[in-house]
Amino acid sequence: MKILVKTSILGLALIVSSIVFAQDNKANNIDNSNIALQGYSPVSYLDLGLAQIGNKNFKSEYNKVYYYFTSAAQKTTFDKNPAKYMPEFGGFCAFGIYAGAKFRVDPNKFIVEDGKYYLYLNNVELDAKQLWLAENNHNKLKKVADKNWEKLSKTHN
Repeated sequence: MKILVKTSILGLALIVSSIVFAQDNKANNIDNSNIALQGYSPVSYLDLGLAQIGNKNFKSEYNKVYYYFTSAAQKTTFDKNPAKYMPEFGGFCAFGIYAGAKFRVDPNKFIVEDGKYYLYLNNVELDAKQLWLAENNHNKLKKVADKNWEKLSKTHN
């Protein structure tokens, strides 16, 4: 498994140019619209274990970033405790953060672990969620990713 992970990290580095992007808000995976999670509901991820696209009619702002929800009830739930619903690593790919880089994610590729949710890159070349799961040691990967995030949350790309 360790060889697979090391090879995969190298693969991540090789495809960086097609995935990495610049942004003003360094610690959040957002585009110029300031909409988090590509419009998916953070409440759906954490409370339901589902990737559900939100509705712009049910929108909240937290730390200058907008979050969409599937219903007024979800919006109310979020507004009571928004910090609880923040994605790990600002919504960047958890495996990418583990590898030392920020990557866009596929909002349908995620896991919920210990009351938090983690998003992952998925494209024709790489399924980062499967790489994370293949390592079979969430706590070890998270520990390395947490350390890397201390630096990466302050940098562009």
